[in-house]
Amino acid sequence: MSLQILNLDAVSVALADETVTAFRQSFYGPILVPGDDAYDDVRVLWNGMYDRRPAMIARCTGAADVIDAVNFARANNLLVTVRGGGHHVAGLAAADDALMIDLSLMKGIQVDPQARIARAQPGVTWAELDRETQAFGLATPGGVVSTTGIAGLTLGGGMGLLRRKYGLACDNLIAVDIVTADGQFRRASVEENRDLFWAIRGGGGNFGIVTSFEYQLHPVGPTVMNCAIMYPLAEAKHVLQVWRDFMATAPDEITSQVAFWSIPSIDPIPAVLWAQPVLVVAALYAGAADEGERLLQPLRAITTPLLDLSGQVPYRAAQQSFDPFFPKGAHLYYNKSTDLNSLDDEVLDALISRAGESPTPATILVLWLYGGAMSRVGVHDTAFSGRNVPALYSVDAVWDDPIDSERIIGWARDYIQSLQPYSAGGLYVNFASDPEAPQAAYGPNHQRLVELKNKYDPHNLFRMNQNIKPTG
Repeated sequence: MSLQILNLDAVSVALADETVTAFRQSFYGPILVPGDDAYDDVRVLWNGMYDRRPAMIARCTGAADVIDAVNFARANNLLVTVRGGGHHVAGLAAADDALMIDLSLMKGIQVDPQARIARAQPGVTWAELDRETQAFGLATPGGVVSTTGIAGLTLGGGMGLLRRKYGLACDNLIAVDIVTADGQFRRASVEENRDLFWAIRGGGGNFGIVTSFEYQLHPVGPTVMNCAIMYPLAEAKHVLQVWRDFMATAPDEITSQVAFWSIPSIDPIPAVLWAQPVLVVAALYAGAADEGERLLQPLRAITTPLLDLSGQVPYRAAQQSFDPFFPKGAHLYYNKSTDLNSLDDEVLDALISRAGESPTPATILVLWLYGGAMSRVGVHDTAFSGRNVPALYSVDAVWDDPIDSERIIGWARDYIQSLQPYSAGGLYVNFASDPEAPQAAYGPNHQRLVELKNKYDPHNLFRMNQNIKPTG
């Protein structure tokens, strides 16, 4: 029986048995189709909003499998998705009736503590990479939910708890191995395929499938000072002003963000505080923990907090602190973001005015402060372009009942739209549930990215992403 699968024109076509059999014989890893025992488990994505059924899942075990999968897709003109950690909020790792190239079995990690370099395959999560690097008191900037895959986060830029001290995840890439749309295996760095190396640092998965990431490591931990202070929402204006002014002169070691949220209804938090709306001041000190505790004390005394969960903790624990609130497949998620041109009082008022309308207690609205190392990289030095603004604001909607989806998504879109008078229109591709205008996603680097898309993927094989369309 032939296999029905979508081509690049989104038309269902039949692959002959001999074509599928030849692919299976050349491919080392398992290949799954609907009805196979492991199929339903493997296809599950992090965002419970998406229940997609690929026609075929090719589970790569190494670069050779990736090459075979890319060649198979190109030769048969197939619609392709690529799954690393499967954590992207838009569910782009899977599409109904498409070919999923699944990298989640590729878990290899090597750490060179003397050279302070880590090499990791694309199925690795940040929790897994942190475990290996922290054995030597080292880390590279990652995300803020440790179950996120390293691949998608790094290729989109990669904002985390070390961004002001050591920059973004993509800023710490030394080199990658990548399979481009022509099936060629290439190494990209500042010495080799330099244009491709520039493009993948912020340009997402538009240019190929990375089979190995090489990161620069830095001394971090093993114990760090981590702050999580929850102030009453009614005092948000004062807290934001003090936080803003404190961070204006803070050293690079302090990375901080604030969030409008509701206190989680979990033990050991006292039940009397559950679901109360708050402004969370979060910060991490990337240096000696005792010094960090002293320097961060002012953030803990802005006014009387409802709850202060601050303390010296293992770096890995700080990285995992938000994991329980964003579990795989358990909730529906929708994200939007926008750059902010300033943090003056008018902007703060605009943020606060809508924060009290949050549609669910689990929804979190985050003000990501930039500056430090990530902002000393030039706007055109990597494809990630959102460096010349003071902050990013993200709406991370979380809910459970699909009947509420239209209302909650509409609220998130409307909230971000209301902030456009304070934005140049930029956004962060890793926080984008909707296909956004490429100019907004990639800013002043868009045209150069189009030229490189023309060079490396002229037929747009890798299109299931925040897509940079080739001119052809």
